[in-house]
Amino acid sequence: MPKASDSLWEIAVAEVQSRETEGSRETEVGERAVFFMGNKSGGKTSIILRCLDRDEAPKPTLALEYTFGRRARGHNTPKDIAHFWELGGGTSLSDLIQIPITTDNVRSLSVVVVLDLSKPSDLWLTMEKLLQVTGAQVDKVFTELVKSDTKANKETRQRGARTLPKDYPDRELIDPFPVPLLIIGSKFDIFQDFDSEKRKVICKTLRFIAHYHGASLVFTSSKTESLMSKTRSLINHLAFGTERGKSVSLDQNKPLLIPAGMDSLGQIGSPPASDADIGKLQAKTPLDLWKKVYERLFPPQSTSTLKDIKDPAKDPQYSEPEIDAMRAQKDQELEQYKRNASKSWKGMDLDSRPS
Repeated sequence: MPKASDSLWEIAVAEVQSRETEGSRETEVGERAVFFMGNKSGGKTSIILRCLDRDEAPKPTLALEYTFGRRARGHNTPKDIAHFWELGGGTSLSDLIQIPITTDNVRSLSVVVVLDLSKPSDLWLTMEKLLQVTGAQVDKVFTELVKSDTKANKETRQRGARTLPKDYPDRELIDPFPVPLLIIGSKFDIFQDFDSEKRKVICKTLRFIAHYHGASLVFTSSKTESLMSKTRSLINHLAFGTERGKSVSLDQNKPLLIPAGMDSLGQIGSPPASDADIGKLQAKTPLDLWKKVYERLFPPQSTSTLKDIKDPAKDPQYSEPEIDAMRAQKDQELEQYKRNASKSWKGMDLDSRPS
């Protein structure tokens, strides 16, 4: 504020400097990163394309893919940038998570987990593995920040409570994910035709998982524009800092829409099982109890198929008939070579074998 003793020139200089400072703040370009992961063929790519308003047919994700989007905050202002990373292959390629989560972007990182509601037996296993691996990588990166940058110490310690104010429901009873988290239940158009009891178990379980991790939860379908619009709103909130909207839907007979902090353990209730059954389950934590109750109704499928997909050449998602036929022929030739070599080796005299 100008003082009475300031000359007209000094007041003018101060005013120009003030405007330049405000202008530089307005022209700062914001950058955020959003990491998508989830069930294989669960609709991650379709959701990203819709959020970026790209009219393209989704293609199978090859391991780890990157794209970006821009959005202006106002008239004549630079566009903010959002970096979108997508992990393909479900849980089979989780080792690649270390690539998009680094010390350069972890402070502006958000995670989106897309769970296929039409495959409830894969749901818990996928969610659990991906959140564990991602959470561990985030913690590792923050530890590296602490070691390399003393200024990061305070920010790193506060990071876990970044979206949890003091009045956050059940704040002392939950374990929030270290970065903002959004859980999307995809293919609601198929899920809505499930038996009501199954829908109840899935809805209550996902509500508990989301609340326990301090996450937002939304059900969506690429075939319903109104649901995609609500999903886009939550993703844009993470990617560009826009308003996330105030709509809430807790009704299990409708698509769930629950922004972080808008649910509670009291509203969710106890796991969907009788007291006698719950008493028989040996669970060490509330999360473990919900898992055991859920898997009684939806036993997890064998993970052997996931292990096979560690080799992308065996993944039917990337099948190419001509190439696969040539590969099969070469594999047979290799096996035949091994057998012939083995016979030759056994027939050799000890003295003639290479030392």
